[in-house]
Amino acid sequence: MNLQRPNSNEATRTTNRSKSVVPMSGLCTRCVEGCTGNCEVFKSSFRSREVLYPGPFGDVTAGGDKDYPVDYSHFNIQGYAFSAKGLPDGVVGDSDSAIFPVVNTESEYGWDRKVRMKVPIFTGALGSTEIARKNWESFAIGAAISGITIVCGENVCGIDPKLERGSNGKVVSAPDMDRRINIYRRYHQGYGEILVQMNVEDTRLGVAEYVSKKHGLDTIELKWGQGAKCIGGEIKVSSLERALELQKRGYIVTPDPSNPISQAAFKDGSIKEFERHSRLGFIDEEGFYAEVKRLRDLGFKRITLKTGAYGLRELAMAIKWSSRAKIDLLTIDGAPGGTGMSPWRMMEEWGMPSLYLHAAAREFCQKLADRGERAPDLAFAGGFSSEDGVFKALALGAPFTKAVCMGRALMIPGMVGKSIQQWLKNDKLPRTVSSFGSTAEEIFVCYQDVKDIVGADEMKNIPLGAVGLYSYSEKIRVGLQQLMAGSRCFSTPAIRRSDLMSLTEECAKVTGIPYLMDAYREEAMKVLES
Repeated sequence: MNLQRPNSNEATRTTNRSKSVVPMSGLCTRCVEGCTGNCEVFKSSFRSREVLYPGPFGDVTAGGDKDYPVDYSHFNIQGYAFSAKGLPDGVVGDSDSAIFPVVNTESEYGWDRKVRMKVPIFTGALGSTEIARKNWESFAIGAAISGITIVCGENVCGIDPKLERGSNGKVVSAPDMDRRINIYRRYHQGYGEILVQMNVEDTRLGVAEYVSKKHGLDTIELKWGQGAKCIGGEIKVSSLERALELQKRGYIVTPDPSNPISQAAFKDGSIKEFERHSRLGFIDEEGFYAEVKRLRDLGFKRITLKTGAYGLRELAMAIKWSSRAKIDLLTIDGAPGGTGMSPWRMMEEWGMPSLYLHAAAREFCQKLADRGERAPDLAFAGGFSSEDGVFKALALGAPFTKAVCMGRALMIPGMVGKSIQQWLKNDKLPRTVSSFGSTAEEIFVCYQDVKDIVGADEMKNIPLGAVGLYSYSEKIRVGLQQLMAGSRCFSTPAIRRSDLMSLTEECAKVTGIPYLMDAYREEAMKVLES
């Protein structure tokens, strides 16, 4: 197992001076007095708590890079030379009609009122981080025209500079939330949806009441956690006034902006940023059911739940309680997390890694099904970025897993498209892009597709970040079609666990997916003995 050194990483902008490093501590084997750095211990000696976080905040996303003993790369996908599953009506299983472009990648989730998506992927929670705020147009429009769901994450109302609250402390006006919902809806094509996520602060602020009354949203999401961290969400703010404002709104802000020592340090320039934290959530079964009922009484047609990389007990709670409460989608997010603002060592060292967590989730859902109970629809999250990962997740969790939740992988195309738009404006295209052309029409393979969807007149309002996200989603869709066709799965419900094989015996033990030398061995012997 190749584990990363704990004392230096690109995420924290640190590095070891020595080529020889102690594996356990990450310290250089020979630490020299007078060294100019720049390991994490060196940097922490003067920047202290700042080194807890990747940076610079607002300009980067960061993902944990710990190499776990077993992960999704330890699967390969089965291919077959005959038969076909899930063919559309009127298509027979022959070489002329069962071709990969007819593969249907649509998926749906929901207890009764289903939501369909053109591709079985959706965004992670794009909440109060600066990356989400300043790129929302690209993310939301791209998701809408791609026919996938977008999750508007926690704390969006709570950090809105223009937030207005009533005498009871509840939100009465949140322009940034309005903006986010309206942008997605403007370009919505009938597939996917926008849903809003709630944490402790959002619940106290009355976010559910606001988005239900003003926008009539169909879906709200409860949040227990994520794969990146076991504490509430954070952001950084660079002004004392803003830090004090968020503290007055009830947030935990560190260092304490009302403390004269912190104010003096900020004035001196040693403190450059404050951190705004959310509170820890605490769950109990009856309280969970009561909250679900309260939200349904507000008019929400669907209630979803996002849970993080907790251990098996909390996973069982999430699955069992979701079943009893008829939760419409349970997203299970494994470690290592990827985020714009989580403590770096927490991303590296906390929580159940994705494959282990997802394998257990499927086992637990099957146990419910064997007892005659309906398991909730699942989505898996935690490190996915390509069509093979989507296929493997759907297969591992079959028949319960309906989609894959992607975090950074769906943000990057929006940021790339935005950068290309700026490079075009400044006539500074890098060679990696200019080799494909000098106009947006030449550079983006899917430019005309997007233009056809939104119309020629509307195309001028579409940021190239949205074209980037659509292009990436289309790559996932076509790549998934090809993999599914090779496994003779012509619709997503046709994907089965038997379409995977484990490359190691340890992977087989963890997941229950047969080792590749055992997979289909019984069928092979029958052929030989016939």
